[in-house]
Amino acid sequence: MRKVLLSMAAVALLFTACNDDSKAINQEQEIDMSDFYVYTDGDDGSASKSANSKNKLKTCHTMNILNRQLNENPGLAKKMYDIEYQTRAFIAGKKGGNGNGNGGGGNGGGGEPTPDNLGIINIPVYVHVVYSNSNENISDQQIASQITVLNKDFRKTNNDITLVPSEFDAVVADSEITFSLAQTFRHSNSRASWGTNNDVKSTYPPVSPSTHLNIWVCNIGGGILGYAQFPGGSPSTDGVVISPQYFGTQGYVSAPFNGGRTATHEVGHYLNLRHIWGDGRCRQDDFVSDTPSSDRPNYGCPSYPTAHCRSNDMTMNYMDYVDDACMYMFSEGQKSRMRAIFASGGPRESMAP
Repeated sequence: MRKVLLSMAAVALLFTACNDDSKAINQEQEIDMSDFYVYTDGDDGSASKSANSKNKLKTCHTMNILNRQLNENPGLAKKMYDIEYQTRAFIAGKKGGNGNGNGGGGNGGGGEPTPDNLGIINIPVYVHVVYSNSNENISDQQIASQITVLNKDFRKTNNDITLVPSEFDAVVADSEITFSLAQTFRHSNSRASWGTNNDVKSTYPPVSPSTHLNIWVCNIGGGILGYAQFPGGSPSTDGVVISPQYFGTQGYVSAPFNGGRTATHEVGHYLNLRHIWGDGRCRQDDFVSDTPSSDRPNYGCPSYPTAHCRSNDMTMNYMDYVDDACMYMFSEGQKSRMRAIFASGGPRESMAP
């Protein structure tokens, strides 16, 4: 309850504080921010389930990291509000509507996608391999296999894209975002696990985070697959962390997360996507209208249809928690959100061509 009250108070304050900034973006647009929130429910207990169960469950700690960073940095909530406003203004400017993904079609969900004139966006990647044993010192081939998966998933050239149910076929998106390996850094360190406090990032700082995606591959521990930082956080911690056995498709990989989709999921967060269930109940949204409402993550390989909140879940979306073999799409609405951050005034504008 404390977090809910703090979040409501922060949003009310931010709406007033950002009024002048809103006018500067486009005085003629009315951007609906009424559904915006910063704090989430965070972890649903799956981390402890994964660590103590024979059945491995996907565990992403990105929202827990966000909640902690919001507590530690009072200015982060306002910054995220500004980023969300810019995102919605960009989307609304593309197609009309209020940009919040809940009406007006402004997020690109449904109907024909509208070009944004940004072209193909290539993100150069720095990979930091931090290892305490030979298994964790993953091979160049394993790293290359992960870059291949990112490119296929974000460009809709993955083979399993054909498995998308007809209900969602019209909104399957090619994000027009690609990735290229810029350099691999290798660091031997006797530390057995690194946790989720960004210690690995402070020990091995990111390189050129304004222009490059930094990925740290290290043993996180606790059954946690990975975590990412949303746009707007400190440059000193910007990037993605993934455990080595869930990175790529060959070498030191562990089923059922041996398809490289942990990185696809975490990079989605890095590009401003929320979990498709909004990390809350049915009325807490991911700000994307073409991902149906849900009140919980899905695990394993759920059958289709799986329904919550009076609609079928898009369980095959990369931003759910299903096994790697059972996630294989982004939506047009998610594409619009990701690409908005590269537009003029966006938090990752410096990565755009």
